[in-house]
Amino acid sequence: MLTIGQWALVSIFSHFLFIYITWRVLISINIDPIIRNGKITEARILLFFIAIVIGSGVSRFFLEIVQWSNDLIYLF
Repeated sequence: MLTIGQWALVSIFSHFLFIYITWRVLISINIDPIIRNGKITEARILLFFIAIVIGSGVSRFFLEIVQWSNDLIYLF
């Protein structure tokens, strides 16, 4: 069983990890045809925000599965 401080560190690490993975996936997609000329910075900022939203959601899902798995011992 993890303490509150340990769980916080695991959660922070998980969020950063999944945001980074999502960012790497998003920048591998060729979005050049849909970007207006001179708007590359804005497009990267948008991709970064999308990476935060998707990565945080995946991390929350992962952390909830881990927590629910730990709570299964109370079932029996």
